[in-house]
Amino acid sequence: MGDERSMGEWLVRAWETGVFDERERAVVAGRSKGRTFDEVGKALGLSRERVRQVQSGTRKRLVVMADMVQDSWRESMRTMGAGVATPRGDFAATLGIVDHVLLDELLTAAGLAAPRTWAGPLRGWWSADPGALGGTLRRLVDAAPFRGDDLGRAASEAGLPARLPLTWLLSHSESRLALSPDGHWVRRKARGRDAAYLCLLEAGRPCRAEELLAPMAATTAAAVREALRRDDRFRQIRPEGTWALVEWTHLRASPYASAVEAMASVVTESGPLSRAQLFARVTELYPVTPWRLKQCLLSDQLGETPDGFVDLVSRGARPFEEEEPVRPDTMAVEGEVLGMRLPVHADILRGSGVNVHTWLTWRLGLRRAPMSRTFTTPGDHSPLVVRRGTSSAQLSSLRRHALELEVTDGCVLAVLLRLDDGTARVGHGCVPETCPARQAPAAVPDAVIALEMKDV
Repeated sequence: MGDERSMGEWLVRAWETGVFDERERAVVAGRSKGRTFDEVGKALGLSRERVRQVQSGTRKRLVVMADMVQDSWRESMRTMGAGVATPRGDFAATLGIVDHVLLDELLTAAGLAAPRTWAGPLRGWWSADPGALGGTLRRLVDAAPFRGDDLGRAASEAGLPARLPLTWLLSHSESRLALSPDGHWVRRKARGRDAAYLCLLEAGRPCRAEELLAPMAATTAAAVREALRRDDRFRQIRPEGTWALVEWTHLRASPYASAVEAMASVVTESGPLSRAQLFARVTELYPVTPWRLKQCLLSDQLGETPDGFVDLVSRGARPFEEEEPVRPDTMAVEGEVLGMRLPVHADILRGSGVNVHTWLTWRLGLRRAPMSRTFTTPGDHSPLVVRRGTSSAQLSSLRRHALELEVTDGCVLAVLLRLDDGTARVGHGCVPETCPARQAPAAVPDAVIALEMKDV
């Protein structure tokens, strides 16, 4: 059995000439397809343990045969399996044998296993280090986003084999990457911002927030601006107000990251100033609207002196507090329970923070910026966080609640915040007859939201 021809054909002959009985072949074939012991046993009328015993016995007999044909087969397989993932056919070619289902048993006997991925074991591929492929895939994810035609280059740089079924792996529901409508690979939890990055990269020039609405699948230019402000890959070019990539070092940029930073810098250098003087100087350095400048006064860095000038809180100025805003019709409070109704839109379903009326932050005592308050939710849900910024207020994270309630774009969420113990509850707030999702589990119409708040 030592000549090349016999070495190349012996697996096939062993399979076809009665060396292994029908039951043994069925077990080997089923396990090779990724079926569990239970699944194979159910098909053959065997217990799980009996299936394991049959496979183990078959493998031992096969190993004895392999040792008779070629003494060094184990070392050859381990050498081939040193990479993150190698297809079974490559092992067959190295040993000079036919690629056959029995080869899986030899690979297992040599200490190799299917590489582990977020999609489960990668069938048909083997490695001496099954966890290595998962780590390499994570490095690829960390390099995202990238254009669709750059996928091969990025995979090669990450150290992935050329023939790996990469598109299938990245398209899996557990993958951290997703294919955007324009064919680019972006991170699932940062789709909008990654899409904006690629859009700017392709444009090669700064863009207005309105130009990024479609790529980011955002509903408003304000949502675009808020998302980009939270990502250190982007910067705003003043006075144009356009958005650019930080890596574009050739562009002229303001030395200030925000209007608040510019305002604090002016006060630091000049000392206390009247509002008119301060606004005039800041506008020269960092052009923004008067409304935005007024919002900046609510920063925790700035305050008012006894004689009415603006100065730093660190120098003794009393922090500014805004007057109570008019409560919107979508919010109500009774005792220690505050309720609100929020329309469901793309930002909620995508997992982005949702802009809410500043009355909410005022009522929660978040009178300066930045400030936040966290509310725990039942089960293993992430807590709801209300944040006060200098220009807006946000609520997060509602995505998982929205998915579990099976709401869709156009539905309404009813959010109840208990102020005394810091807990929250989220329900489906649609009226059944007008619900876009055509169902109303836990519906909370306007007429009963106050009554329901009593029961929280």
